[in-house]
Amino acid sequence: MLNFRNTLSTLGPRVLISLALVSLTLVSGTTTVDAAQPNIVFILVDDLGYMDIGANNPDTFYETPHIDRLAASGMRFTNGYAANPVCSPTRYSIMTGRWPSRVKATNFFAGRRPGKFLPGKLVDRMALEEITLAEALKTKDYRTFFAGKWHLGPTEEFWPTKQGFDVNKAGHNAGGPYKGGKYFSPYGNPRLGDGPKGEHLTARLADETVNFIRESKDQPFMAYLAFYSVHTPLMAPKKLVQKYRDKLTKMDLSDEGTFADEEQVWQNSKKPRRVRVVQSHAIYAAMVESVDNAVGKVINALEEQGIADNTIVCLTSDNGGLSTSEGSPTSNLPLRGGKGWIYEGGIREAFLIRAPGVTQASTTCEVPVMSIDFFPTLLELSNIKHDAVDGKSLVPLLKQESKWEREELYWHYPHYSNQGGFPGAAIRQGDWKLIERFEDGRTQLYNLASDIGESVDLAQKDPERVDELKSKLHAWYKEVDAEFLQAKPDGPSPWRAE
Repeated sequence: MLNFRNTLSTLGPRVLISLALVSLTLVSGTTTVDAAQPNIVFILVDDLGYMDIGANNPDTFYETPHIDRLAASGMRFTNGYAANPVCSPTRYSIMTGRWPSRVKATNFFAGRRPGKFLPGKLVDRMALEEITLAEALKTKDYRTFFAGKWHLGPTEEFWPTKQGFDVNKAGHNAGGPYKGGKYFSPYGNPRLGDGPKGEHLTARLADETVNFIRESKDQPFMAYLAFYSVHTPLMAPKKLVQKYRDKLTKMDLSDEGTFADEEQVWQNSKKPRRVRVVQSHAIYAAMVESVDNAVGKVINALEEQGIADNTIVCLTSDNGGLSTSEGSPTSNLPLRGGKGWIYEGGIREAFLIRAPGVTQASTTCEVPVMSIDFFPTLLELSNIKHDAVDGKSLVPLLKQESKWEREELYWHYPHYSNQGGFPGAAIRQGDWKLIERFEDGRTQLYNLASDIGESVDLAQKDPERVDELKSKLHAWYKEVDAEFLQAKPDGPSPWRAE
């Protein structure tokens, strides 16, 4: 049974006022544009955790009024997922609507870290033969714009302008802003000119997107804004950082209560892996608010140009919040794990869609959906036909129709993550989630309806369900020609599905 809810009554007064202002804007001062070809703004926030935004977590330490306003103006999916617990595979899935495992794009490009065994084979580029979302939209004369993190190919021939985008601001091979002043100009980015010294990258990307929207308002367009934030390095404007340091002084915190133990995957580790359980990192909080302010700029630009009522806006993340390494800046509780883990904290995402004339304000959907679904959804909303993909159009859900079926979702990660996660795969069917670990084939079974934190393994109590889900998962392995761990030279062989 499909479960939709109207959440208007649960929203705070500030969000309600913002929503009312949006509604007034949509009624007046609009530009007449062909409704069969709506504009698209797709916002991808790197490493943003499900629990980082107020719409999903009213008790979050971070302040996200603009993202919350976006959530209040459309549909919020409470079981929205990334296709993978790290970035590049999920980015591929959004661009193509396909399982990343089909092309062996199963880790960030090009992560090949060994552990007890060698990782599965990895292809570290999105092939030019793929039909991307941008290329599909170009068949209907859309102007296409990309800003931010690309991370879908090692060399220029695989970057955005070779994959259907007319404009590329800052997209290249790197997975983060690691050169120059990093998050502040000078950037050292081969696809973004430097601004004034000290200019903030997050704000600059929003400004570039706003400029494109203003220039393109009289024809259909897609603006794809893929923030480098909130990925490491952890850096933010000083005033915002100080704001959250001041906020922390009002909280009763101790290091002992801020972190908890997590399972240890790496052998002979000098320092046990721990997971953050309290949101209390001032710099990360400032990074989140910086992204939120940038999102606000873009949404405001749509309203100012009178095109908000003909523009679809989507917002999601490429993987869960970073909670177990590299500063462990956020907590995903009650979700277990984080980026690099196939527990819920690593794959469940903020997942928001506002499609004027299709979605109703302040609605939520509890149906499990995934990043592979954006491609067919946006093309259907744009009246563009496409070849079959692995994703499924969410338009019936956006319209709150009762007929929509998909039995399972799958994840496949044959790698040792930098964040301490284990190689494995997972299947979700209804409320049930089975995890299969690739080192030895062990399985874990959880009921997410009663145990969102994946703390009670039911595999021993329900072997019939384990067998049923394993059978489906193994059939999927064959369908996508899944990779598995490999033996080291002269070493033992890892488990492999039959």
